[in-house]
Amino acid sequence: MRRRCAHSSWLTALGGLAAFALLGAAPVQGVHAQAVRASTVAPTLAPLSDVRFAELVAELSEPGGFFDTDNLISNERSYLHALSALDRVGVRGGAYIGVGPDQSFSYIAHTRSELAFLLDVRRDNLLQHLLFKVLFAQAPNRAVYLALWLGRPLRDGIAQWAAAPLDEILQYMTDTPVTPASRAAAHEAVRSALRSVRVPLSASDLATIARFHDSFIDAGLSLRFTTFGRPPRPYYPTLGDLLRETARDGQRASYLATEAGFQYVKELHRRNRIVPVVGNLAGPSAMRAIGREVRAQGLVVSVLYASNAEDYVLRDGLFAQYASNVRSLPNASRSVIVRSWFGGSDSHPHAVAGYFSTQLVQTFTDFAALAATSPWSYGEVAFSPHVTP
Repeated sequence: MRRRCAHSSWLTALGGLAAFALLGAAPVQGVHAQAVRASTVAPTLAPLSDVRFAELVAELSEPGGFFDTDNLISNERSYLHALSALDRVGVRGGAYIGVGPDQSFSYIAHTRSELAFLLDVRRDNLLQHLLFKVLFAQAPNRAVYLALWLGRPLRDGIAQWAAAPLDEILQYMTDTPVTPASRAAAHEAVRSALRSVRVPLSASDLATIARFHDSFIDAGLSLRFTTFGRPPRPYYPTLGDLLRETARDGQRASYLATEAGFQYVKELHRRNRIVPVVGNLAGPSAMRAIGREVRAQGLVVSVLYASNAEDYVLRDGLFAQYASNVRSLPNASRSVIVRSWFGGSDSHPHAVAGYFSTQLVQTFTDFAALAATSPWSYGEVAFSPHVTP
């Protein structure tokens, strides 16, 4: 994606009037902007060109598959509980591979990944990540990002929001209704930015991205994970719940919890180093192709975030292929797999009271020992040795 001043490009695309209503003031500048930049540990690897980014999306991807949900947000309220185990192992830098929507950004921000591949069997997930990519490109800070994402008017000046606590930003988004002008401005900002993305997008792709964006705008922070034909489970968190979640120490820890975390992910996106890929963890080519690219970049895989996808891999009889794919990835002693277990707060030794889901962290070494036993159920996987949180 071409590097542009996000604020000025947005104003140009909207002819100024709608953007002014959404943003309200001048871009971040001067001492405050310097403080924000100084607090951000920047990635070190050089940017990939827009053309190379699009080539990687195509080269690494497999034919798409089906899953019974749009999966717009996670249903893992415990997703940040993995951070303490990641710290215990000392996971830092390297390459990240993960499934799902935006929860991966929190792992990337926390571990300061240098390169990330976001893998899903659905092409729709790739399209959703392109939506996130252009939202990051257009937003100078977290508040503008959320305003664009949720189609809310941001009536106060941009600069003051950069230092605002997350709870204040989320409360503003909760209290502020969508207006026709703010919805139109958010849509136009996304459409304008997508014109700079070199990944080929059909009219149907653009319609899907717009539909996803409207889902966030319509539901706002109340949006819940939903599967087709089944209502949301009562223990599924809302988008607001997920963004307000904490690590095990009680501290806010999502990628939007601090401006520094947001800016790190934004910069990684600017460098085209967060690459969405269509593929299966147990597929014939995507995981191995990702491994070859990681190795070519001189990195190892630090985190493989599998959520509970291994459960589906086991049900499909593909665990041996999945294990072979994992073994093919360049790794080190601190490389880990993060997975999710659903069963309630009394169902696993690492579970936290009040949470239906549990995050588990396992080293690649322990996974290799597990794979040698050819587990036949996800329960065997979940109750094998994991890092103590």
